[in-house]
Amino acid sequence: MLNWLLIFIPIAVYLEFSQGNAVWIFVASMLAILPLAGLMGRATEELAIRAGSAVGGLLNATFGNATELIIAFFALKAGKLDVVKASITGSILGNILLVLGLAVFLGGLKHKTQVFNQKNAGILTSLLTLSVIGLLIPAVFDLASVNFAHVAQPADLDFKVSVAAAIVLILIYLGNVYFSLVTHKDMLSPHDDEEHEAATWSVPMAVGVLLASTVAVGFMSEFLVGSLEEASHALGLSEFFVGIILIPIIGNAAEHASAVMFALKNKMDLAVTIAVGSTIQVALLVAPLLVLLGLTVGQKMDLVMHNPLELIAVAAGIVIANSIARDGESNWLEGLMLLGVYVLLAFAFFYFPTVSAAAVH
Repeated sequence: MLNWLLIFIPIAVYLEFSQGNAVWIFVASMLAILPLAGLMGRATEELAIRAGSAVGGLLNATFGNATELIIAFFALKAGKLDVVKASITGSILGNILLVLGLAVFLGGLKHKTQVFNQKNAGILTSLLTLSVIGLLIPAVFDLASVNFAHVAQPADLDFKVSVAAAIVLILIYLGNVYFSLVTHKDMLSPHDDEEHEAATWSVPMAVGVLLASTVAVGFMSEFLVGSLEEASHALGLSEFFVGIILIPIIGNAAEHASAVMFALKNKMDLAVTIAVGSTIQVALLVAPLLVLLGLTVGQKMDLVMHNPLELIAVAAGIVIANSIARDGESNWLEGLMLLGVYVLLAFAFFYFPTVSAAAVH
């Protein structure tokens, strides 16, 4: 449906190499990433059809987050650490409020009340809570070291704690994968597996599209990040807002399409697994990987959220997602609640004043 936007790939390339206006480069790159993320999602779905619900949900979450990981890596390489951190927070909020909200709302409009595996949802939401707590520990450590231990320059300590947290979170993620695919692979309802439609792409074609789209996303991401500062200033947007709202929406395009599609087909097990599983993957894999990847490009990125609004937003998102997912049923009103919270937070982030890095401490 969005394939016509692929025309913006050559447009973005032309603007970049002809040193065109930064705003147009930013817009063209952003629009080009949307269909590429959609193609990555479609190729992943074709592979997931052959793999079953458990592996399928994992594949959708993984390659859905690949777009955002690539964008964040180029921002990290460019030294835009605040944008990277904001994109992590924005991805968590986008998945559990926007993606899940759209799936529950649109699926509920069509099917009134939808049911999904309560036990699986309970495990996912528990893991979601624990994973976000793991991300919040560095922020609490920073707050305590400054206000209780009176450390004047906590940056080095924050980085050491963040590296340790990154390693632990990745190990937890690997344990979750083993749990989901090996020891407790029957936790996802088999009902979804029985209703899978036939694959229309061959495996080589799906893999080829996936690889080609990933490479193209890499180029578009570099153009996007390169024009970010000038374009955001020209458009009157803060880099913080771009990082926490716009980049996650672009990066989550594949999850949007997949989760909503499965919800409309009344396959809420897959929709919930994709939305919540993607959030867990951001917290347990994407964020820690960015910390470790920072070491390879000479950037010391920690996991500290200095903005209290981010901390409150993440906590609020987790609370409402838990309350909606734990009973094993959903309806359109619950989806509207999730979307409403996301819109309120988006307005708060839009109007939040820009704070310089030097003023954080």
